[in-house]
Amino acid sequence: MAAEGEYESILCVKPDINVYRIPPRASNRAYRAADWKLDSPDWSGRMRITAKGKVAYIKLEDKVSGELFAQAPVKEYPGVAVETVSDSCRYFVLRIQDDNGRSAFIGVGFVDRGDAFDFNVALQDHFKWVKQENELSKSAQLGDSGPKLDLGFKEGQTITLNIGQGKKRDKPRPQGTGGFGLLPPPPGGKIAPPPSSASSNHNIVPQTGGIATGCLLELDTSNSNTVVQSNPSLDLWGDFSAPASSVPPSSRPENAANWIQF
Repeated sequence: MAAEGEYESILCVKPDINVYRIPPRASNRAYRAADWKLDSPDWSGRMRITAKGKVAYIKLEDKVSGELFAQAPVKEYPGVAVETVSDSCRYFVLRIQDDNGRSAFIGVGFVDRGDAFDFNVALQDHFKWVKQENELSKSAQLGDSGPKLDLGFKEGQTITLNIGQGKKRDKPRPQGTGGFGLLPPPPGGKIAPPPSSASSNHNIVPQTGGIATGCLLELDTSNSNTVVQSNPSLDLWGDFSAPASSVPPSSRPENAANWIQF
């Protein structure tokens, strides 16, 4: 039974319902609406589904006066209190009870298929809520019985908080050469020295006496016919320059003094 002080809520109301007297079940097979006298119902009225606590009540009442004809308390769904038939979705079998605890099975049927669907959904939603409530109560009981985490201070235990005394930490800057963050030159970036072979545009005078002091550039004078030819294998410009002796004397200008031989 529902506990005292709990309020009663209305889950669903259907204005047209038919009640049938059904034959006793001969075996364990499901009920069939074809075995009932569907053309001549034994009673007609309205259905009102209410809930008080975790128990739902299917009440059959008079359409005009609202007098209670019968009611079926439902503690679980699907279950014995409400059963479906095997040949239709608009008919159900209810187990009704009176105040003395006596029970009987009757058949009910809806005129509209949508009313039967609403009846089914109203019971499913109610017992889904009941299942959630049972799970919450079980989890609460397990939480109370389990060990609790003590986060309180022990006797004589203190903590120290430093508020507003923190120092701002500067982020380290990347160190670079010269203070401007310039990258060093890549390795191996050396400038190649000029070629060591002497240019054919200059007159080279060989050194005698065994003193190797290097090659001196000799400025051309009026008598520039004494020219020492460099080694053709070491002269990079040998293919393009002509020896000074091959130039005819008449083609040389007379005022070519103090100029380097080209």
